[in-house]
Amino acid sequence: MDDSPASGITKRDFLHAAGCGLVGTALAVGTGCSAATGHHDEDRGDAVGNPSDKAVLWQRRMPIRYKADVAVIGGGIAGVSAACAAARSGAKVVLIERFAVTGGNMTAGGVGSFCGESAGQGEVFDEIIARLDQFGAVAPYKPYPDGDARIFNHEILAIVLQEMLLSRGVKLLLHTRFVDAIADNGRLTHCILCGKSGPEALCARQFIDCSGEADLARAAGFEIMKGRPEDGMQLPMSMMFFIRHVSAGDARAEVPESRFGKIEKREDLPMTSVWPNGPGGNAIKIKIPMFDSGDTESLTAAEIRARRRMMEVLDYYQRVEKKPWLLNHCSPMIGVREGRRVVGDYVLTVDDLRAGARFDDAVARGVFYLDGHKPDDDKRTYILPKDQLAVPPYQIPFRSLLARDGRNLLVAGRCFSADQLALSSARVSTTCAMMGQAAGIAAAKSALNDCDPRDLDYADVRREVVSRGARLEA
Repeated sequence: MDDSPASGITKRDFLHAAGCGLVGTALAVGTGCSAATGHHDEDRGDAVGNPSDKAVLWQRRMPIRYKADVAVIGGGIAGVSAACAAARSGAKVVLIERFAVTGGNMTAGGVGSFCGESAGQGEVFDEIIARLDQFGAVAPYKPYPDGDARIFNHEILAIVLQEMLLSRGVKLLLHTRFVDAIADNGRLTHCILCGKSGPEALCARQFIDCSGEADLARAAGFEIMKGRPEDGMQLPMSMMFFIRHVSAGDARAEVPESRFGKIEKREDLPMTSVWPNGPGGNAIKIKIPMFDSGDTESLTAAEIRARRRMMEVLDYYQRVEKKPWLLNHCSPMIGVREGRRVVGDYVLTVDDLRAGARFDDAVARGVFYLDGHKPDDDKRTYILPKDQLAVPPYQIPFRSLLARDGRNLLVAGRCFSADQLALSSARVSTTCAMMGQAAGIAAAKSALNDCDPRDLDYADVRREVVSRGARLEA
């Protein structure tokens, strides 16, 4: 929109004319000395302070551009499932996603495989599979554990998820970052977002944190946890990159001499998995350990390390094993297995999984093994002995989707309330989709009945989850 006076209407006038209010926020960044007092108006923010200050006060009044019954932060598989389920329940839903596509690790991360049981996950996931099948873009079904990884085309999945959200009437905001939250006595009222229109506010009655990093819960000041208890180290990240097969005459080593480290023996490779990726291509996954996905500089370092490591692995296969491979592309984001997790009303534990736990308020089910790789080496090593990795089917309680400190915040996906080893199983996409569907159903019920999720009859939530095709038996 043209903001010049010649256009006859300014952006500010348009927002007021559209019925949007204004919300004020102040962010203090850093520690140490207090910042000087700043001033602001409704169109601009001022950072006021001396260069020697260790903190700055940033203030801005911004339009409340979006209003919804349910706001979902994060458009991975859990967030998509939550938004679709809430919209089907009759709620007005807004979904916030930082990338150009929804799907998270499944699309932007290049992870083209559904791990675990891919049947009986609920009607949202069933529709995802059905639509992929219409494109011929998903492998035939095999029950778990015979089929523990169901391959699909991750580029087609991005289209499928987009169209599902739009067909259900979800308001989708892409290229939009969650910035901050405003909460009063445990009740979230607004989220601050930033997209190409600049900072704007979203007002909702219920919120679902599907950020994967508990970003919303953390911003609201709710308790979170991260990594293993003794030192906070997280499950290792992975980078996905893709190669294409060429004729022997076109094969060549692509990595310049002395530009990156050299790998001469197969045993010196990091943990490397070669996956199918359609005719004439493969997807390659490499383990990148010892970084913190919740720290800006550490996550930056992880991306840099991953791309350098990719070149070393590619060089090994081209130069040493003489593979007729050329680099096609690398995922635009590293794959994160474990970030911050919300402390919920119930923390699901690895002992629960080993016991095949059942709960009166069960709303999701997991079956995947304890896929917890050691966080401090880059080999195919597990935290537990290999004969201790399998678990029986287990249930996930609704209480693990309730942020303990929040009144109207649900969580789903890999930031739900669980310990590290329990997460190593429950984090897979199929189980995250089940959690997302349950959270969406509960959030919609809460918004439409003007109550908090804790006020719901948990048995009623469970019945609705089951009626929508989710198998919960354990």
